[in-house]
Amino acid sequence: MALPKILVLVLAGGKGSRLQLLTETRAKPAMPFAGVYRLIDFPLSNCEHSAIPDVWVSVQYQPQSVNEHLAGGRPWDLDRTTGGLMMLPPFQSGSERGGFTSGTADGLWRQSELIRQFAPDALVVVSSDAVYKLDYREVVEGHLASDAEVTMVTTEVDPDDASRYGIVQVDGERVTDYAYKPDEPATTTATNEVFVFTPGPTLDRLEQLATEVGEDGLEDLGTHLLPAQTKDGKARAHRFDGYWRDLGTVESYWQANQDFLSAEPPIDLDEAGWPVHTRGGRHSAARVLDDGQIENSLLSGGTRISGSVRGSVLSPGVIVEAGATVTDSVLLPGVRVRAGATVTRAVLDDNVVVGEGATVGGDGEITLVGREAEVEAGSTLAPGTRLPEPERD
Repeated sequence: MALPKILVLVLAGGKGSRLQLLTETRAKPAMPFAGVYRLIDFPLSNCEHSAIPDVWVSVQYQPQSVNEHLAGGRPWDLDRTTGGLMMLPPFQSGSERGGFTSGTADGLWRQSELIRQFAPDALVVVSSDAVYKLDYREVVEGHLASDAEVTMVTTEVDPDDASRYGIVQVDGERVTDYAYKPDEPATTTATNEVFVFTPGPTLDRLEQLATEVGEDGLEDLGTHLLPAQTKDGKARAHRFDGYWRDLGTVESYWQANQDFLSAEPPIDLDEAGWPVHTRGGRHSAARVLDDGQIENSLLSGGTRISGSVRGSVLSPGVIVEAGATVTDSVLLPGVRVRAGATVTRAVLDDNVVVGEGATVGGDGEITLVGREAEVEAGSTLAPGTRLPEPERD
């Protein structure tokens, strides 16, 4: 029996405005994570280990930040003569569907002609905003054995956080109700942005919905498409009980990095049978000098530590000078913390310089310093500060 033809569409276009300064010059899928990885590494590694070789990546916002990282797809075995990685541009010229998309469903509709030409048996649509490991092929097999038009992978979320997601009610495997980012969630069972669609009926439905909504647009998958499929009894749930964390806010991004400082991290990123792959860097080994002190932290290649680092994640090229202290923080590539400075509960973007004796953050909200900003020597940034300050309307 021939294996089903599977196409994975990775939606990598979101601006990620809730990440504030961190996504002003990069797409959210290109966000560094746990030192050496990028968020898009997780769905691409899932594709590799699920033995799915046909992967399309749809980019809209700051596409160069994603394109530079993917570089042909070699780390995920997607640099193939037939199939493999294909980058979908932000628009299709010469078509009434050209232009920038206004949501995930809108983006899927714009690519419908290409998808029909490819003629997959199953279309897997995933976001690249979360950290998790999942065998997509297993989800596809369950979907194809059912009469569903869509299978939604679901997970449990914190009640205080549930209004950020699509929330479902289920009866066995059948999804009986779907609500997109409801103000008052009925359950804590959320879709984790992995969907398996039966292509023909789904694309036909999108065409019909596009006509009905007119200029208002299809917006996100949860706006019109998923509620319609649920209403018609065509939605199925696939429960996922493993670690999954959406990194859509500064706080969740900081917390996910902290999760991987545990003695037993929630995901083994180097698991022999399922390693998470990334584009290799060109950095030397990390160096901890005579006066450097490290406790419960992740150090990437090219880091040089002369000060004290505790409970923190350091990306490639970070320098912590003598007498400086970094605690419970995430430092992205090229950050330099000069002598005597203190950084606590903060996220520092690429190439930030913290001047001598400066104090950044402390107990309280996460402090965020944007790319290439400089914290003046001897100055203080209170907990929760944003530097530079966001522009006001």
